[in-house]
Amino acid sequence: MDASIVILNYNTFDLTSNCIRSVIQFTTGGSYEIILVDNASAERDAIDFLKEFPQLRLIKSDVNGGFAYGNNLGIAIAKGDHILLLNSDTILVEDSVFKCLHYMKAGVNIGVAGCRMIFPNGSVQYTARRFRSINWELLDLFRFIPMMMSYQKRSRLMLGKYFKCDENVECDWVNGAFLMFEKKILERLPQKKLDDRFFMYGEDQLWCEQIKNLGYRIAFYSGTTIVHLGSASTDIKKQLDLGKLMMKRELKIVQLRKGRGLYYLVFAVIHCCKEMARDLIKRVYFKLTGRFMKS
Repeated sequence: MDASIVILNYNTFDLTSNCIRSVIQFTTGGSYEIILVDNASAERDAIDFLKEFPQLRLIKSDVNGGFAYGNNLGIAIAKGDHILLLNSDTILVEDSVFKCLHYMKAGVNIGVAGCRMIFPNGSVQYTARRFRSINWELLDLFRFIPMMMSYQKRSRLMLGKYFKCDENVECDWVNGAFLMFEKKILERLPQKKLDDRFFMYGEDQLWCEQIKNLGYRIAFYSGTTIVHLGSASTDIKKQLDLGKLMMKRELKIVQLRKGRGLYYLVFAVIHCCKEMARDLIKRVYFKLTGRFMKS
């Protein structure tokens, strides 16, 4: 079998059903299976998925162990040569699965691939990323410096919000909402499975870092696009709380990459001061205007 598509559900029956429908409608380029892992949802019985989608391979977890935990349950029974981790809040509009898979096979030593994502309004999401570093933080803080560069140089150097996702590029990590890799890679990871130390958020960066350390390339593929609903919370507190969690994740990943020496301490000071200042500005902006400010 060419591909195993692993989707997690947690109390989002309608959202997940829409995702599955889009996969079935547009995935035509090869053999595949859909593995649905229900992370102990209380909304309704996961068996209800099988009424509309009898072809699913359903796993009902007794506990909600988080994003990595649920994906590992699905991967454990996967038959495909390639695994696609697909968020339940995504919608396919073309055969993105096999377009991405063919791109991986045609490339050299690609370990992980992600694709272009847009919000429902058509705006591009920042899918291809660089690892955080002291240089990246300083350039992001003093944005006039990268903005003085040509787009080509700036986008390749910084990626993320500086990159329009308009070309294929090698990067450090890709968004986990659509994350494809060859299943045999897991055999080379320390626990022979995806690292599950994070309950939610930051896993995609952690996994890409570990797979990159094995000598594989991480690739962003611009040749196909999916819709990713993403987080649309209108609660400023929830948004800022998520920002604090992501800051902790970034610090942990840099610590894993660089250790706890001087480099980590300098990075932590710059990163934390920058992000806390931006959070304060966002709070003030929201209070004055009632609108959210982009990062």
